[in-house]
Amino acid sequence: MLDGKVALVTGGSRGIGRAAAIALAGAGAKVVINYKSREAEAAEVAAEIGAAAVQADVSQAAEVERLVQQAGPVEILVNNAGIARVQGVGQATERDWDELLAVNLKSCFLVTEAVLPGMRARRWGRIINLSSVAAHVGGVVGPHYAASKAGMLGLTHYYAAHLAREGITVNAISPALVETEMVTSNINATPDRIPVGRFGRVEEVADAVVLLATNGYITGQTLHINGGWYMG
Repeated sequence: MLDGKVALVTGGSRGIGRAAAIALAGAGAKVVINYKSREAEAAEVAAEIGAAAVQADVSQAAEVERLVQQAGPVEILVNNAGIARVQGVGQATERDWDELLAVNLKSCFLVTEAVLPGMRARRWGRIINLSSVAAHVGGVVGPHYAASKAGMLGLTHYYAAHLAREGITVNAISPALVETEMVTSNINATPDRIPVGRFGRVEEVADAVVLLATNGYITGQTLHINGGWYMG
């Protein structure tokens, strides 16, 4: 379906990013997996699907520039890199806030800006931002996490509105309590919060990534893959 198009997945060594990389490769894309520190896991998935793995801290502009140069002509971008730090009201420090916003939101802006010149020149592109149910209901991680994920929706709407006539679609996915290391390590994340009564599977989110990568008539939208927690 994707005919060898270059797909860059940030934070692609595990969890939703790993599943998205595998699904995009299965749809015919030439995948580039970005990782920050989990080299062995990135190498494992890269070997599994015949992808390239490139180390870079996507919260740093210079490293993003290097990443995009190494990736080649990125046609599909999945902004998935992110961290979660469980801290309730009054617990997050300024340093915590700055780090969460840099890794989760600033990275989305930096990588998007880096790949857009090529997409605009080709008049084709797909940008998919992994937000969270926390952007809509607050969630169970903390105020910094919720704010960073809500900010991704603002970026999605802005870019979608301004790029629609250039053949570039921009959408978001807001998962909830998908069974990843980030979720299973959070004592506040329990299946009883989900109407369907279970955690989501990473493959269920990856299916939505492929849908948005292959459909040119969906833009500016948020797909809620959350088992019914938020019904927007």
